[in-house]
Amino acid sequence: MDQASASQTSELRDSLPGGAGAGTEQFHSKSVPDKSRGPGRGRGGPPNKKRDMGRSEWSKTKPDKRRQNDDQQAAKRQRIDRGDAPLPVYATQFSKDDIAAEERRPKKKVAVLIGYSGTGYRGMQFAHDQKTIEGDLFKAFVAAGAISKANADDPKKSSFVRCARTDKGVHAAGNVISLKLIVGDEDTVQKINEHLSPQIRVWGYERTINSFSAYQLVDSRIYEYLIPTHSFLPPHPSSYLGQRIAESARENDDEERWRSRQDEVEGFWERVDEEHITQILESYDADSRNVLERALYPKEGNAAAPAPSQNRESNAVGEELESIRSHEATEAFLNNGVNENNRRKIEEFLDRIDKEDASETQVKLMLEDYDNDTRVLLETALLLREQEPSRSAASLACEAQSSLTTKDKNLPTIAEGIRKLRAAYIAAKRSYRISPARLERVRSCLAMYEGTRNFHNFTVEKKFRDPSAKRVIKSFIVNPKPILINGTEWLSLKVHGQSFMMHQIRKMVGMVALVIRCGCDPKRIAEAYGEESISIPKAPSLGLLLERPVFDSYNKRAKSEHGKEAIDFSKYESEMEEFKQREIYERIYRDEEKNNIFGNFFNHVDNFASEAFLFVTSGGITATKAASRNSGDKDASIDPALESEPENETVRNGEGEEG
Repeated sequence: MDQASASQTSELRDSLPGGAGAGTEQFHSKSVPDKSRGPGRGRGGPPNKKRDMGRSEWSKTKPDKRRQNDDQQAAKRQRIDRGDAPLPVYATQFSKDDIAAEERRPKKKVAVLIGYSGTGYRGMQFAHDQKTIEGDLFKAFVAAGAISKANADDPKKSSFVRCARTDKGVHAAGNVISLKLIVGDEDTVQKINEHLSPQIRVWGYERTINSFSAYQLVDSRIYEYLIPTHSFLPPHPSSYLGQRIAESARENDDEERWRSRQDEVEGFWERVDEEHITQILESYDADSRNVLERALYPKEGNAAAPAPSQNRESNAVGEELESIRSHEATEAFLNNGVNENNRRKIEEFLDRIDKEDASETQVKLMLEDYDNDTRVLLETALLLREQEPSRSAASLACEAQSSLTTKDKNLPTIAEGIRKLRAAYIAAKRSYRISPARLERVRSCLAMYEGTRNFHNFTVEKKFRDPSAKRVIKSFIVNPKPILINGTEWLSLKVHGQSFMMHQIRKMVGMVALVIRCGCDPKRIAEAYGEESISIPKAPSLGLLLERPVFDSYNKRAKSEHGKEAIDFSKYESEMEEFKQREIYERIYRDEEKNNIFGNFFNHVDNFASEAFLFVTSGGITATKAASRNSGDKDASIDPALESEPENETVRNGEGEEG
């Protein structure tokens, strides 16, 4: 050390509290534990706290997992025996006499190949008090004698492991679970299927090595997503998103490029309005027409949205509706003008629909419980909320009551008009046929997902720097031949990846749909892999199904090294195809035709009055960020219908499977 450095060090030491010696003493007093204060106690720690172990020492202390599991099972059985905890819905508690009387038979480790339709189930994964695919399978194994009575109360006793978890409403033509089963009988598969609903099938099973885990040894998974081609139609020009897209293109000098990406669908909605909607509106008197137009074409702020009808003979209703848009006016109207009983009915009805996650068919059945006037009032509130999902129930109640307090008070006429207009728009969407150029745009956008990408924006609770956000997509393709079912055209998308995070595939589909239907520059998909966070709506679960998992690495070693058969779905191809058509495809087509699920979803997106989705405009991701800063929020709030319905499952170690 040179003289200058030594002098500086000395000055620094002398400047410490207590002088030259104090600095050294303080340093050592913080680094070396005072053993007089108790063994292993660090500074500020509790008196008997164990000292921290180094990584090397910690790695040598292996916990006795078998003992831990036994202790947990014993404690669980004690709680159940005492009545402190109810049995899960999938578990069966046999008496000690029944267990003792049962013949003991050997268990073998197997891979069970299954298929199922997820409609009506909470998902694949066991749930304590809800109906799941695994729950029904486990009960069927017990009923068929493939799981002993002694093990009927807990799947862990049979080493039950799934290959891929699917969430609520998601289907699987092929999935695999591994566990220990009693499989001595030749008709084991038949017995199991006899105890299952037609929605769930066991295709067969293969004996595996004892250490086999369906979750750990799967190489990749192939999913299919079915989507109507009308999902790629642009937003209606009068919708919130439609207006913002056009404004942004003009402001960013991108109008020419934006229009070129929408060549194939230019003027689609204008033609529908002219040929169908205007005729329906003109069949009603001025007051009724204004009510219907107000519901169809919501206004942003004070700026009127365009409407096909040019007849403005009476603006009284429109002005009245607009006057109650502000918070102050709404509160005054609620307190003075709205029938309190009607307001309560609307709020309770909307709350019931949300809690029960009711389909359109279920909503129609609920409406039958009300008299005609109330039913029309509720239908009007539903239509207003469909146009503006972010509005509160109180605001909807206010506007619905005002909408129907017109001069003629012809409530049945308004309800009839609402039904006709909805039917006309749905029919127009379903008559759409995608052009080869737009189909090619779908193909090129899907291909942008291939490779190793950071998908932190395509799941939940993932940060950009989380290593588990990076996933490998082997391929993402669209079948070049659309399918025509009952007048609606569908596309089949297939993605092959090593693993998928929660909602990843549905958000990938949602992103491509947004990019194409909004005429967005496809580079926005690549920008979504970057550090900036954006809110991508996840496409409906209805169209998603797991086609099959792939076990190539295990299969290569199974025969040569272990003398076991490969896990191969091709043996059951004919049965699986028949099952897919009957229980999955037909169910998807039928549910969409009855409930307009995809149509309603994109209608919510288009009319969601928030800046959350402005990244698909010509302003890019900065448009969403700027709007978020202006609102004072880090992230724009997303309607649960667009972003994520409540989930009981969590993403475990970043490896939650797609659903």
